Amino acid sequence: MHIPDFELERYFARWEFAAPYLLCASDVEGWRMADLLALATPEDRARWDNLTLGYTETPGLPALREAIAGMYPGLTPDDILTFAGAQEALFVAMNVQLGPGTHAVVTWPGYQSLYEVARATGAEVTLLPLREDTGWALDLDTLKAALRPDTRVVVVNFPHNPTGALPDRATFQALCALCEARGIQLFSDEVYRLLEYDPQDTLPPAASCFPRGVSLGVMSKAFGLAGLRVGWLASRDADLLARCRAFKDYTSLCNSAPSELLALIALKAKEQVLARSRGLLTANLALLDAFFARHADTFHWVRPRAGSVAFPRLVRELPVARFTEALIAREGVLLLPGDVYGFPGAHFRLGLGRANLPEALGRLERFVRDGGVEALG
Repeated sequence: MHIPDFELERYFARWEFAAPYLLCASDVEGWRMADLLALATPEDRARWDNLTLGYTETPGLPALREAIAGMYPGLTPDDILTFAGAQEALFVAMNVQLGPGTHAVVTWPGYQSLYEVARATGAEVTLLPLREDTGWALDLDTLKAALRPDTRVVVVNFPHNPTGALPDRATFQALCALCEARGIQLFSDEVYRLLEYDPQDTLPPAASCFPRGVSLGVMSKAFGLAGLRVGWLASRDADLLARCRAFKDYTSLCNSAPSELLALIALKAKEQVLARSRGLLTANLALLDAFFARHADTFHWVRPRAGSVAFPRLVRELPVARFTEALIAREGVLLLPGDVYGFPGAHFRLGLGRANLPEALGRLERFVRDGGVEALG
């Protein structure tokens, strides 16, 4: 397999642990171990204290799969397969479904793995652009025009990284109906699901909509537990999951026993965990709304509808990497330039989920107020 460097990860490898303020992180503030364990039931606390560090079951801890299945109407634990993070689940699913002579349509801009892993299998990939001037809306007519007789998979990501876009329920259901009618797998990256700002906007998971719908989930984003490295595929396509399970024998084989149990503890306290995440997003989004209103002459702000990221743009058509590098140098604040998505223009990804956003945003405001953007020419 030949696959390009993962530009986002190479960028983070350089800056993530060097910059004091990550104003572009896609996850929600991580839980402290002690705080998470405090949520455990007496039974699960006893399981934790007596945990044996041996191999685990390849599909995942049965109790964990049961808890995950509970988030997908109509699914059972047999419809869940766990992985070492969403990245492994994505890698396995693309390799199982695609190869030479097949075609995939993938929304863009987006997480690079969603299209590069597909390409690396030998499949042809058509990128489906989301446009800022439509509020990053999903255009079903454009999607339909991109489909071919050899289209095997349509890949979408909603709530969307990096824009925070979210289609309405009617559009998403029409997407599911289109894929079902064409016999196409809908691979739905839903790692930011349950972070909708209005709960009424929450879309049904693809896995619950039709048998060839596949939902990708993870503990990293909405649950603030990126360090667990626990992700999953949910689908009623038993053949697909069986092939993914066989492929997993060549990747992680099985998950970390402590991570699975900690994920179970979090899912049993799901409402409390999600309330913490949503509270952070609500407070931070209010600060960002006010910031971008004050600096409308410098930034264009399409307000996200869900999730923990947004994709603002410099009003001036400057090389966005110059802006982000100057901000790191002067204020220690890290933003993610849109260049890492291969996306044109002066967009940058901004993260909404970290507890120190107020301080980081204050430093960005000082940079703008002191002429940092104008000084770039």
